[in-house]
Amino acid sequence: MTTRVLTGITTSGTPHLGNYVGAVRPAVAASRAADTESFYFLADLHSLIKAQDPVRTQRSTLEIAATWLACGLEPDKVWFYRQSDVPEITELTWFLTCVAGKGILNRAHAYKAAVDKNNADGEDPDAGVSAGLFMYPVLMAADILIFNAHQVPVGRDQIQHIEMARDFGQRFNHVYGKEYFTLPEALIDDNVATLPGLDGRKMSKSYNNTIPLFVPRDELKKLVFSILTDSRGPGEPKDTEGSALFQLYQAFASPEETRAFAQQFAGGIGWGDAKQQLFERIDAEIAPLREKYDALMAKPADIEAILRDGARRLRERYATPLLAELRHAVGLRDLSQVPVVEAKVAPSKVALPAFKQYRDTDGRFYFKLADADGNVLVQSNGFDSPKDAGRLIGVLKQAELADAMETPEIVLQVPVADVLAALAALRAAEA
Repeated sequence: MTTRVLTGITTSGTPHLGNYVGAVRPAVAASRAADTESFYFLADLHSLIKAQDPVRTQRSTLEIAATWLACGLEPDKVWFYRQSDVPEITELTWFLTCVAGKGILNRAHAYKAAVDKNNADGEDPDAGVSAGLFMYPVLMAADILIFNAHQVPVGRDQIQHIEMARDFGQRFNHVYGKEYFTLPEALIDDNVATLPGLDGRKMSKSYNNTIPLFVPRDELKKLVFSILTDSRGPGEPKDTEGSALFQLYQAFASPEETRAFAQQFAGGIGWGDAKQQLFERIDAEIAPLREKYDALMAKPADIEAILRDGARRLRERYATPLLAELRHAVGLRDLSQVPVVEAKVAPSKVALPAFKQYRDTDGRFYFKLADADGNVLVQSNGFDSPKDAGRLIGVLKQAELADAMETPEIVLQVPVADVLAALAALRAAEA
């Protein structure tokens, strides 16, 4: 069985070393696995939730596409496409929106975090919260379900979104009576490397501590030499634990090289020498990729052609046929083929016997059982309270034998068989 694995890449910002080590490099390696059909898409629609700078969105899309291609992704062996080039995704988003529970969306992490922050700041809970942020999980579900992906590599913070995709897909399947969607599984790799940035914290654009992946060689060297280190000088042993410099080296070196570097730390290597080795090790891996990246960036039309071709083939193969099936499933159909439906005649209501309670001039409470024509079948004697009368009515309604009619509190006006038949009709109607 071929396993479908789908990976989304948000087109925001310039790729850095952390992106390369934690996502790009392992994903490209995984794309070459046997019995795997890989889907890689540029999530440009998702990026609009956070960024409304059209020039930056365009530039980031180009840079990220070039990055993946330069790092070895083969568009003739995987599905490589831009999210916005597959309009069926947005149509499916609406179909899923119509079955998605708002309560589930209320619990989405990103939305809850925004609401919690607003509450803490004394703002309206939804201040600054766009509908795009709220509906983000539905769009992500459409990304996954439209190609019936089996696995989606995500971090632990994204597991909830995969669970939501499963829920929406399951709901659609249930409502429309067929297994249209495969329910995806989250693929968690606890060994994914997290690189430290220039200041020792996690490398992140939000911390402004990144090393861009394809900066020129001289700029790369300058950034590496700016990595924060402690004050221990040459000859003083240095700790590998907690060292951003050592962790960065480890991410690019073999186990043997890493062990040798650790020995140098223990032997008191100077920070300048350590940074020079780190720079050379990173550049050895990145330099040939940088050359490919620069060549790709010089020909944006070629990248555009690759993405459009990927989307075109993918739509023909999967998206368009599936959406045609889904449109039919939900009732968006050719009106010339409307089936002739015979008008159903509502069955006429059958008149039934009925108990009627009342209070007479003596102040006491009575009831009678009358047939559909108003003929009295049973007449009660008087009761001191309506509750007593109602209690006996309840008993009579369950009566199936003539013995139940032998009570001084009622007087039969017709043969007992007729009374029992009337009571049976009442029970059948109430069943």
